[in-house]
Amino acid sequence: MTSTARARGALSTMPRSTALRLAATALLAGLAATACGTGAADDPANAGQTSQAPQPTDIDTGATVDVRLVLEPTSLDIADTAGAALDQILLDNVYQGLLTRDENNKVEPSLATSYHQSTDGLTYTFHLAKNATFHDGSKVTAADAVWSLRQVTAAGSKNPDAAALASVKSVSATDDHTVVVTLKHRDTGFTWGLTGRAGIVFRKGTDFASLSGKENGTGPFRLSTWKRGSSITFVRDDAYWGKKAKVAKVVLHYIKDGNAANNAQQTGQTDIETAADATLLQPFSDTGKYTVLRGDTTDKFTLAFNNASGPTKDVRVRRAIRRAIDNAGLVKTLGGAAKLVGGPVPATDPGYENLTAVDAYDPASAKKLLKEAGYGSGLKLTAQIPNIYPTEIGDYLASELKQVGIRLTVRQVEFQTWLDTVYTKHHYQLSLVDHAEARDLNNFANSAYYYGYDNADVQKWYAAAQTATGDADRDALLRKAARQVSEDAAADWLYVSQTLTVVRAGVTGVPRNFTSNRYDLANLAVAKK
Repeated sequence: MTSTARARGALSTMPRSTALRLAATALLAGLAATACGTGAADDPANAGQTSQAPQPTDIDTGATVDVRLVLEPTSLDIADTAGAALDQILLDNVYQGLLTRDENNKVEPSLATSYHQSTDGLTYTFHLAKNATFHDGSKVTAADAVWSLRQVTAAGSKNPDAAALASVKSVSATDDHTVVVTLKHRDTGFTWGLTGRAGIVFRKGTDFASLSGKENGTGPFRLSTWKRGSSITFVRDDAYWGKKAKVAKVVLHYIKDGNAANNAQQTGQTDIETAADATLLQPFSDTGKYTVLRGDTTDKFTLAFNNASGPTKDVRVRRAIRRAIDNAGLVKTLGGAAKLVGGPVPATDPGYENLTAVDAYDPASAKKLLKEAGYGSGLKLTAQIPNIYPTEIGDYLASELKQVGIRLTVRQVEFQTWLDTVYTKHHYQLSLVDHAEARDLNNFANSAYYYGYDNADVQKWYAAAQTATGDADRDALLRKAARQVSEDAAADWLYVSQTLTVVRAGVTGVPRNFTSNRYDLANLAVAKK
C-alpha cells in the first residue's frame, strides 16, 4: 500500500480482523515522465544508485539531520493506530521488538540478542539483552516481554498486527531475561511477525491510551516534539543501552508537494529528501553536492476489483480489465522506475514468481471476454482513487479501458473517505491504492478483506504454507496460491515502485530500501566541517 503526497492524517484505526499497512510514502517513488539528471539520463528506471559514500572518519556527533517525509501519522499510539506512517518512524528508532529487519528485509535480533527454535518447530526461546532499558530508566525484563506479547494475543486485541501472532499458544518467562513462546502449530511467518508491531516490548502495565501523547520505548531516540502538520523531532537517547545514535537530533519534516520538497532540499532546509519525484531530479545532478539513492520497495500499486458484487464479480470482466491495461505503458508514462510483477507477491518476498504473462496486455481478447460476459455493447464502471495519488494514473486507466468499451469514471476521494467507503464498507467497483507492506498475500486468503476474494484452495495453500516444515515447502505453496490469485484476476497489480532518496554530501548511513515500512535513523552520520 504506498506512493507520494498523502493527506495529513490519512491513516486511522482500522478493523482489527483485517489490519494491514496502507502505504504512506513515496509517491511515484522514482516514477517520472522525463529523464533524470542522476544515473542514466536516457533511462529513468536507472536513476540513482545503490551505494553511498562510507561514513567519514571524523563525524559531528552533535549534528541535527533534517529529513523530508510525506505522510504524517494521526497519532503516536503504535499499539492501537494502524498505518505505515507510524511504523516508518517509530519502529527501531523509538520502539523495539524482540526481532527486527535489516536493510534487505531479513530478520535480525533486536531486544532478543539470540533465539532458538525447537526441533518440532513449536517452541521458541528468546534471550533478552541484559542491559536493555526503557527511556524512563527502568530495566527491560522478560516480564515486560511476556506482558507485551500477551496483550497482542489476547482476545479482542486492538494491535493492528495481532493476526501475525495468531499461532501463539502461550508465552512465559523462565528467568528475568528468557522468554519462551509456544505455538499451536508450526508458523513459518512467526519470527517475521515479531519484527513488526506485534513484537514490540512495552513496559509491563503500559496504558496504551497514553501513547498518543508520550512514549516510553527502548530505542536509540526519544520523542522530543511534534508540531502537528509540520514536523516530528527525535533526540538521541544518550542513556541508550545499545550502540548509540551518531547524530544528536533528527527532524522529520512532512512535506507533501514534490516541488516544495525539492525546494527544501536545495535550500538546505532538509538534508535528506525521501520519495523524490524523478521528474524533479535535475537540480541534484551535481554528484559533488548530492547523492541520489535508488531502492527497492514492496509498494504494490494495486487496482482492486470488488470480487463479491457488481460486474467485477464475473471473472471474465476482471480478466478483461487486466488485458485492457498496458501496465508496461503505464510505467513508461510515469517514468520507468518500477517493476512489473503480474501477481500479489513482489520479487523481494517469499513465494515470488514472475506472473506478468497471466492476462497480459491483449485488447482484442479483452473485448471478447466482455462480450462473453454480456457487455459487448459496453460497460460503465467507477474507480475510487485516493487523491494522494497523481491524476495521471486514473487518466491512463480510463483511456486504456475506453479502447475496449469500458467507460471508467474516476472519483478522486480523500483518503479517509477511501478507508470508510472502500476498505471498511466495501462499497466500490474498482479502487487503486498502494499496498506497501511486505508478505501480505494473506489478504487474498481472507474472504472478509475488502477485495471480497474467496477461494478455498488459496486459503488452504496459504494456511499450509504457514505450517510448512521448511522455507522451500513454504515458498512452493505461496507460489501456488499467488498464481491462482493472479489467474482468478482478483486484482491487477499495476507495478511495484522503486524509491528515490536525495542525500546532501556529508550525510551517510541513509536507509535505501523499504523506506515506506521503516526508516532506521541510528546509522545516520554527518561529517565534521
